[in-house]
Amino acid sequence: MPPRQNTFWSRSLTQKSISDSPTDMRNVATLGVDVGTSSTKGVLVDLSGRVLRQATRAHAPARPRPGWVELDGDLWWAELVSICQELLAGEHPPIAAVGVSGMGPCVLLADEDDVPVRPAILYGVDTRASAQIERLTAELGADEIARRTGAPLSSQSAGAKIAWVAETEPAAWARAARLFMPSSWLVRHLTGAYVLDHHSASQCAPLYDLADQDWYAAWAPAVAPGLELPPLRWANEVAGTVTAVAAAVTGLPVGIPVITGTIDAWAEAISVDAHGIGDLLLMYGTTMFLVNTVDAQVTEPSLWSPVGAYEGTRSLAGGMATTGAVTTWLRDLVGSPDHQRLVDAAGRVPAGADGLVMLPYFAGERTPLLDPDARGVIAGLALTHTAADLYRAALEATGFGVRHNVETMLAAGAKISRVVAGGGGVQGSLWPQIVSDITGLEQVIPTQTIGASYGAAYLAAQSVADVAIGDWNPPREVLVPDPRPRDTYDELYRLYRELYRGTADVVHSLARLQQQAATPPTTPRTPGASR
Repeated sequence: MPPRQNTFWSRSLTQKSISDSPTDMRNVATLGVDVGTSSTKGVLVDLSGRVLRQATRAHAPARPRPGWVELDGDLWWAELVSICQELLAGEHPPIAAVGVSGMGPCVLLADEDDVPVRPAILYGVDTRASAQIERLTAELGADEIARRTGAPLSSQSAGAKIAWVAETEPAAWARAARLFMPSSWLVRHLTGAYVLDHHSASQCAPLYDLADQDWYAAWAPAVAPGLELPPLRWANEVAGTVTAVAAAVTGLPVGIPVITGTIDAWAEAISVDAHGIGDLLLMYGTTMFLVNTVDAQVTEPSLWSPVGAYEGTRSLAGGMATTGAVTTWLRDLVGSPDHQRLVDAAGRVPAGADGLVMLPYFAGERTPLLDPDARGVIAGLALTHTAADLYRAALEATGFGVRHNVETMLAAGAKISRVVAGGGGVQGSLWPQIVSDITGLEQVIPTQTIGASYGAAYLAAQSVADVAIGDWNPPREVLVPDPRPRDTYDELYRLYRELYRGTADVVHSLARLQQQAATPPTTPRTPGASR
């Protein structure tokens, strides 16, 4: 079927001339797509913020070795195509623009023909690049890296993972020409443009200079010799327009704008109106992200200090490696009952999970530990404990991890005046309520908790109309901490912190055993060798 033409949008892409009357706003739509760790989600939204349709495609990353987490980059495009075909079937308002976002920072390397040279390496949950982090820190200097990038190198640093491919997979590296993340990969296929947003680039340490807000060319030979780094844009800037080729397979109109997009947590912050100075987003999902928007750069070695999604914004951010992933592991372990049944059962368990404390470090831990060899620990187990107790302990572990991150942010000089919850985990009240009870923080629950795809749709709407996220997604309620379990949680939080310190040597040894049992890595390539 030939693509539908949309001559209504043939005017200049930069001219926001849509009438702001309710009738016009509801007769035009934008489409947002977000590639997450466990699924790709799409949403069709009219310009008043009303959700018209949603679609999801589930997937699971591969874990070929302990500490390795990968996903087929071609899957990202295939799932966008499938989602577009579903959302655009039948009658719908004219599509004005497209927004994209995705998990990150990821490393997808492709050749000159945009064919991936290997599966994409995912964000901080993939901890394979420890040797490259060591080498680059020694060569470039720890203080200088922190000064230019805002933090020391860690498993969240995409630049170290680029270096890992260059050093350990010479055949793949010889073909690598360009760097992509989920959002930029979708933009490339939709428009032909090769771009990346500033926020994503700022998580490619040590390749991005925070002060200059540009690639730092002097360090490129040590990290990514010969790789063509993409031109940089801000998340809400138009990257290009839908090509005829892309239109033919997606059903999108030819010539409509596609915004540059960004990493999902920052699109999520925008989607729930949590990108103002002093806002803290808690993003509940497979992993947990914390994004505090600050008025000036705040640095703390155990956190991240990237630029924000919009020009002129800065962030102080953190992330836990496995939160919702642990509850999914538990669900599968006990026979894959419906999540809601376990949530309901955990809700009947008193605070403290009947004397259990869990360290949710099942894939290492990101901030503030920055420990790729951390592992999960469950302390206090007795024969009387049930699946509901374990599930509650996992939810409480998230709360303890959030409290640890928030305390670290505040100690670094962050100002948190408002906390907003986002992500799929907000759709039930138990998980965020436990986090509020443990941290003592009120949380704003927005009307829409769809996630980053809604933020991507909003960023797309900004390219064609004057819209405000506060109008799109006003608050639904405010969760207030229950003071009754506070003493219990204060004591358990103290034990949570002690448990990591007391078990670190043991779990590090176990992590080494896991790594030794895995397939040996490929033969290393000499750093800096010709491509």
